[in-house]
Amino acid sequence: MTRYMIQVRATAMSEAGEFPDDPTLVARMMAFHDEMAKAGVLLDGAGLQPSSQGFRVHYDAGGQARVLDGPFAETKELIAGYTLIDVPSRDDALAWARRFPAPFPGQPCCIEVRPLMGGVDLPPEDAERLIREELAAIKRRG
Repeated sequence: MTRYMIQVRATAMSEAGEFPDDPTLVARMMAFHDEMAKAGVLLDGAGLQPSSQGFRVHYDAGGQARVLDGPFAETKELIAGYTLIDVPSRDDALAWARRFPAPFPGQPCCIEVRPLMGGVDLPPEDAERLIREELAAIKRRG
């Protein structure tokens, strides 16, 4: 099984803290998450508050941290919500993502799906080895 994060990309509307004018959206999203839970693939999912409520921590080359409060300008690079799933394959992740309800009806939106790195339940040395192996395999595939 592989864990995937389905990321709902932010829009100007979500960054403004506005909710879509679709009385069926919440019910459709809850029904879809319930379906994933019943199928045993749902790990977690939630909408995110606008970036104006968040912050970023930037590290320089020496490891010094600098905090930058939101909002952040590049809406297309922000995430409005996420769903974590655990499925047997990329094809299964794609099948679930294709059925994901349109989060912003009436306007363009993007959903990005990416596999998570493994090793979360391993001791640090084993987790590091696994992550390095995964990255090496990605590089080999090109």
